[in-house]
Amino acid sequence: METVSIKNFYCDIAADIYFPPNFDARNKYPAIISAHPIGSCKEQTSGNVYGAGLSKEGFVVIAFDAGYQGASSGEPRYIENPALRVEDFRAVVDYLVTLPYVDQERIGTLGICGGGGYAINTSMTERRIKAVASVTAVNIGRLMREVFSGNDPLAMLEAIAKQRTAEALGAERRADDVLPPSPEDAIRLGLTEIDVFEATEYYRTPRGRQPDGVNRWLFSHHAAAVGWDAFHLAEILLTQPLMVVVGDKVGAFGAYRDGYEIVGRAASKNKEIVELAGWSHYDLYDKPEPVALALAKLVPFFMNNL
Repeated sequence: METVSIKNFYCDIAADIYFPPNFDARNKYPAIISAHPIGSCKEQTSGNVYGAGLSKEGFVVIAFDAGYQGASSGEPRYIENPALRVEDFRAVVDYLVTLPYVDQERIGTLGICGGGGYAINTSMTERRIKAVASVTAVNIGRLMREVFSGNDPLAMLEAIAKQRTAEALGAERRADDVLPPSPEDAIRLGLTEIDVFEATEYYRTPRGRQPDGVNRWLFSHHAAAVGWDAFHLAEILLTQPLMVVVGDKVGAFGAYRDGYEIVGRAASKNKEIVELAGWSHYDLYDKPEPVALALAKLVPFFMNNL
């Protein structure tokens, strides 16, 4: 593995490149961009699990941290802006096409959770991406309008506006912790819905905890996400081969619903939804059995389409 820094127009993107066995820089390889979940980092699932797993099968995989997050630069921290997240993908593609060992015509992308929604959206207008896949993809715009706003997006937007004005006038920035500090706290607070509890179990314990995967959001900069739709114009613009992997244990974050929606809407002629029985959203992050099942579908998908 090699860690690199990629220049975007507003920040430097930190990324890890995973190489295939017996890598030879004189050869040309297909490449896959792996995008982390919302509030996560490249050391959680996108890199250490799916990046490592796909590279073992012959792909060069690059897992990157979103701008303003993780080890990437950008101030203020913890911004979750869909337009900027999409632009991060473009900068990573720009970097890949300069690498002599990457085949420019065989670049794909994989996104996990919110990274899956971003990967799908980016692929609609980034035609250098030839195949797109997701694992338990989430449309962050829908998630913001429903779950995180309590189904009252207008009230949330009013609160965001007041907070941004306050910060412009010198108030301290409001950075929200998205999850409780521990599973025990989640139980104490009554936050036992499967996605919320399992997210806490993943991010707030040694199982998945990483210094850069903090699940914090800058509240005053959330308005763009509230008004965004990861799947907008998919019926017209999403034509690349598409694979969507979901677990059938349905949680509040809505990956199961979003997965079926995008496969139904996409203009892609080659598209498939893979439903893994008995597994949840967060099982697919790192548990060996469901990850192996997902990779058993993803590897041939990318081999056939890159």
